[in-house]
Amino acid sequence: MSPTGERVTVPRGTRRFAELRTSELEVLCGAGTVLVQPIAAVEQHGPHLPLSTDLEVVTALVDAVALERGDELGVLVLPPISYGKSNEHTWAAGTVSLEASTLLAVLGDLGRSVARTAARKLAFVNGHGGNSALLQVACRDIHLATGLETFLLHPSLPADQGGPGHAVELGMGVHAGLGETSLLLYLRPELVDMSEARRNVPEELAANRWVRIGGPVSFGWTSADFGPTGVIGDPTGATAELGKELFEEMVTRLGEQIEEVRSFSFPSA
Repeated sequence: MSPTGERVTVPRGTRRFAELRTSELEVLCGAGTVLVQPIAAVEQHGPHLPLSTDLEVVTALVDAVALERGDELGVLVLPPISYGKSNEHTWAAGTVSLEASTLLAVLGDLGRSVARTAARKLAFVNGHGGNSALLQVACRDIHLATGLETFLLHPSLPADQGGPGHAVELGMGVHAGLGETSLLLYLRPELVDMSEARRNVPEELAANRWVRIGGPVSFGWTSADFGPTGVIGDPTGATAELGKELFEEMVTRLGEQIEEVRSFSFPSA
């Protein structure tokens, strides 16, 4: 019921936060709701992939989970944040990057705004590895400021953050390589130009025990440090079939993550 006593019906499957009317939100959004915030980037992805690669993947993933399990998991999907912290790619035209302070301010404002709903859980689904450290900071700051339970989800953990990577890329395919290119061939093949795909793997780092992409010793880098194409990986073997397999695995994984987010509670003191 709405505050005025009028009966409100919400169409089954309506899971996009911004498409709801206030009266519908009051019915659909409660303490068991998980507010899902996709966040990505608009940045160079080599000569063969679009600037929107990260955004295409993360929005497709979140939409797929919401369609398959949204009612079960109590998901409401906030509009995606298209831009992120992408200064490792600002050497290339087309990259749009927010300063760390700007993005933290936006995320803080978002947290304070959604805290005025009945939902108590906010989950960031990250589509760009360069956002990760900042999102960890934002999760804690928003939790402290609002009391919301905040979470950072990666449907596929980047290789430079502990993800397994692909053997053909020596575990160092972190940008515009086999995985991302395959996903785009599956999701948006009209945006991919495979004739421009070239292998660019930093093989000289592969023997390092400590200082390598994904190694225990991290280091500051830009994609231009690894060559002029902006690629760090090997897109040449990418296929839509592999993209479909990866996408379905990621949908399953993200659904499982949100399921656990929904049931999470802090241990009693």
